Amino acid sequence: MTAPSADTSRVSNWNLPNFLTVLRILGVPVFLWVLLQEGGEATNWRWWSFVVFALLMATDKLDGHLARSRNLITDFGKIADPIADKALMLAALIGMNIIDILPWWVTVIIVIREGGITIWRMFALRQGRVVPASRGGKIKTVLQSVAVGLFLMPVDWLFWPSWIVMIAAIVVTVGTGIQYIVDARKVS
Repeated sequence: MTAPSADTSRVSNWNLPNFLTVLRILGVPVFLWVLLQEGGEATNWRWWSFVVFALLMATDKLDGHLARSRNLITDFGKIADPIADKALMLAALIGMNIIDILPWWVTVIIVIREGGITIWRMFALRQGRVVPASRGGKIKTVLQSVAVGLFLMPVDWLFWPSWIVMIAAIVVTVGTGIQYIVDARKVS
């Protein structure tokens, strides 16, 4: 099933999907503040950081669904939504690095891929090509989100499941980054 097409110049930026995107952006510092309370060692604060992260990630799914189903796609949303997603994920990764529940190399790999693809997309856009998120890119986002959620939960037995999902997220993150470049070379 395809989403209804939208003339983004006619749709007001003042709509619920864009409100949810802005809410997600504003929620990033709140999430980070909650995560870093008491050095990330207090169980209650860690659970609250998980709740805030999960709610903010849920707005990502909800705003996209609302924008497509109600034909409320805007240029603002196209720009702000990925910024909100990347800001939340980056804050989560760096926050977990700071409280020492995730090594820095994980964050570096993800940031290099995300930054590289984002810069590449901007260059493609300047040439008149829009590079949409691929199915693999959506899987990458889900895996990263689940991995972060698992790491945020202060439950000892989740150590290995957290790492299994995070390694899968890293593999898909790198793989989809490579695939974007390969696909682009075929088009060129």
